[in-house]
Amino acid sequence: MRCKNNELHELREMKGKLIIVSAPSGSGKSTIVNWLMQEHPELKLYFSISCTSRAPRGSEQNGVEYFFLTPEEFRDRIAKQEFLEYEEVYENRFYGTLKQQVENQREQGQNVVFDVDVKGGINIKKYYGDEALSLFIQPPSVEELRRRLEGRKTDTPEAIEERLAKAEYEMTFAPQFDKIIVNDDLETAKQETLKIVKAFLG
Repeated sequence: MRCKNNELHELREMKGKLIIVSAPSGSGKSTIVNWLMQEHPELKLYFSISCTSRAPRGSEQNGVEYFFLTPEEFRDRIAKQEFLEYEEVYENRFYGTLKQQVENQREQGQNVVFDVDVKGGINIKKYYGDEALSLFIQPPSVEELRRRLEGRKTDTPEAIEERLAKAEYEMTFAPQFDKIIVNDDLETAKQETLKIVKAFLG
């Protein structure tokens, strides 16, 4: 019997854990996540592969960047409660994370990374509890965020105002995350994130 318990314990040990990263737009979240994944392969971090109802772009392949579903298929899966989280960004344009896909990745020993919006992050954390670590990457201030967004030169002034209003709203959710990392200095924020993730993965 003891042997069986040990085997069960080992199976649980091998199963991947979950890292949820959320942030307002322009906080440096994607930069930090991509750095962790590229520079620290020992952490075995892999993105969760989301579903979308939009058509593939360029060289995107089904099951690699996304799983591509029709809006009807997406609605059907929502009705069956197969998603951990989902969002209808525009009419008939859905994005979401399938529970089964996350479990498949974990079974392979992958530590699954979610680069999601704030509400999606909170939902995934609620579902998985202690098996997931939720991180909120926060800009030092809304003024600094404005400076960064203006510096990108990719948005109209109206779009920047919209993003800033959304960021202020999203920052009110920060206390619901396990850890808040203030990205005042990118190098410091990267190292702090690495330390927290390493401690969590054990």
